[in-house]
Amino acid sequence: MKINFKLLFICIAIPLFTGILATLLTQTGMETTANLNKPPLSPPALLFPIVWTILYTLMGIASYLVIVSEFGREDIRNAITVYAAQLIVNFFWSLIFFGLQWYLAASLLIIVLWGLIFLTIRKFLPFSKPAAYLLLPYLAWVTFATYLTFGIWILN
Repeated sequence: MKINFKLLFICIAIPLFTGILATLLTQTGMETTANLNKPPLSPPALLFPIVWTILYTLMGIASYLVIVSEFGREDIRNAITVYAAQLIVNFFWSLIFFGLQWYLAASLLIIVLWGLIFLTIRKFLPFSKPAAYLLLPYLAWVTFATYLTFGIWILN
């Protein structure tokens, strides 16, 4: 299979840009969050941009693998629509958690995000097992982030 590097770059750039935009829009809230009570096992703040950069890159590669698969266009469109929905919810979670500091709403929204990631994995699986597997670290991280989000809501 020949790699379409332009398409691969675009697929990786979309989630990375989404994460960068969310960070830029919520920078002040992130500073405020740093001073909140946090649950046990909370990682240092330095870890978050590293992990998210890796996860966004994996998401982009996974979406590329689905887009270039040999399945019908309509099937691919349906899978990418679910992928796009989880990326949008991911973006708004950041705005609600960091920007607005509505921790209960963020706690509820992250459950929706988790479900959409799980559904994205299921949708990607028929097209490309590697694409589905690339999203497993994302699901694991959001599972951990769910614990952290609820913990911050409860402790603050």
